[in-house]
Amino acid sequence: MNKLALAFALAVALPAAAAEIDGVKIADTATVGGQPLVFNGGGIRTKVIFKVYNVSLYVPAKTTSLATVLKGPRRVQMNLRRNVDAQSLIDALNEGIKDNSSAAELSAIQPQITQLTTIMKSLGDVKEGAVVTIDYADDITTIALNGAAKGTINGAAFNAALVRIWLGAKPVQNDVKAAMLKG
Repeated sequence: MNKLALAFALAVALPAAAAEIDGVKIADTATVGGQPLVFNGGGIRTKVIFKVYNVSLYVPAKTTSLATVLKGPRRVQMNLRRNVDAQSLIDALNEGIKDNSSAAELSAIQPQITQLTTIMKSLGDVKEGAVVTIDYADDITTIALNGAAKGTINGAAFNAALVRIWLGAKPVQNDVKAAMLKG
């Protein structure tokens, strides 16, 4: 195979990058539950002055609406920009869920929040460069680290509460919400 043909074959075989968020390449598509998804948008989660992770949203068709996001399969992907210990990740997720859920909603998903805590503890300290995905399809949330599934949690209400961390009325960061819902 000549060099030009080899270069073309490699270019076709490699996934295309839809975006580059501050130097981190983000794939233009993902597959969740056997369903193809497209990159909808993404931003950089910062804490004080530190870049913690890039977060990306994948959905069946581009949208600017949280209601539309919550109607179908989806992926929230976090590309870690620094080391994060499991407890910090658990605390941040729980705080985001609490900030965007009513008391009744929190009560209804408490068993799933407990499952989330167990799964996140199993990740241990997540290192810079790691990729955490939160996939939702067929009423099941699957959490994976670097492509390896670490656990599943049932329920649409639970996953909606997770997604609202970034896209809810009180998002973890307003500019991240806007970037994820860029469409």
